[in-house]
Amino acid sequence: MEIFVRPGDSFWYYSQVFNLPYQVIIDSNRNLNAQELIPNQPVQIPGYVTSPYTVQRGDTVWSIAQRINLPMDAIFLLNSGISPYALQVGTQLLLPVRITWRVVNGKQNYDYSMMVQDIRTLQAIYPFLVNESIGNSVLNKEIPGLTIGKGQKRVHYNASFHANEWITTAIVMTFLNDYLLSLTNNGSIRGLYTLPLYNQTSLNIVPMVNPDGVDLVLNGPPENETIRNNLIEWNKGSTDFSDWKANINGVDLNDQFPAEWELERERNPKTPGPRDYGGESPLSEPESIAMAELTVERDFARVLAFHTQGQVIFWGFMGLEPPETEQLVNEFARVSGYKPVQTIESYAGYKDWFIQDWRRPGFTVELGLGTNPLPISQFDEIYEEALGIFLSALYM
Repeated sequence: MEIFVRPGDSFWYYSQVFNLPYQVIIDSNRNLNAQELIPNQPVQIPGYVTSPYTVQRGDTVWSIAQRINLPMDAIFLLNSGISPYALQVGTQLLLPVRITWRVVNGKQNYDYSMMVQDIRTLQAIYPFLVNESIGNSVLNKEIPGLTIGKGQKRVHYNASFHANEWITTAIVMTFLNDYLLSLTNNGSIRGLYTLPLYNQTSLNIVPMVNPDGVDLVLNGPPENETIRNNLIEWNKGSTDFSDWKANINGVDLNDQFPAEWELERERNPKTPGPRDYGGESPLSEPESIAMAELTVERDFARVLAFHTQGQVIFWGFMGLEPPETEQLVNEFARVSGYKPVQTIESYAGYKDWFIQDWRRPGFTVELGLGTNPLPISQFDEIYEEALGIFLSALYM
């Protein structure tokens, strides 16, 4: 919601009028100097939208303000020309409406276009959410990288490395929506007040690492005849791509990282296909390159890669994980009911590379139980299991 500065206004004053944390107003207006606001400058007020209202007989600014549970000045800020003493019947006003509901609907086949639209909507309502593309997919889709908060602790979540695990994107986007909602409503999630998390952490989310693959699983192969024919051939002649994990080049993006990559290649397919082909060299694919460059640039303190399925959390790699990893994974297990597994005979994954090169906590969280792609009917159950992990990764 946009308002315009009046003489004497301040971000602190707006935070009192709209009952919002001061910091999220500052972070929603990164182009403005909070100490030198200039009259008529536009200011973004997060967590609100405007709604038209026609003045009825008997209305006063005070009675309308009482109805919307805000100070009268919230109305004056949006309607600078009105008289505080006499409202004319039929006058059109703009009223501020606090958003108290989710705008993300994750309980559906959640493809790339839905995610992009939801990100746009979230940014419009919550301008303190930053979206910076981390790179492009093989088919030139932008891969969004979302950041919320400016705290010292740098935490990273990602989802949909694997195409048929697209439900992880819907789960992560729903958490992001709930987190934003709680911040602008001075609220908590599971009894945990979230403003301190916002102030202490910088949370980076890549909600869909593999957009081409997700769209392949949900919407079928692209129209380009060469690409389409290759995909069907790699898929053993089938046009059913529900088992497809790889990117559009038939490369498994979670077998692409330089963490004993050669050992993984030795035992896996040597040609493109639905899963487990790690390419001809590490970091050959634009999606894995983008993830690697992001991770180097942001220097994360911990990373969580969300996959399906198995209700387990993998947390080690060749004994290189730091001691605090075990404390973290035990808390993740406590709040989710998932089983911690330190190590399996697996290499070249994103969290393996992170642990190897940074010696910091990295986790692969296998959400839900069943056969991929997990049915959307499991969404609520999976979300409740994952929610404690999302939160504890921020507060611990």
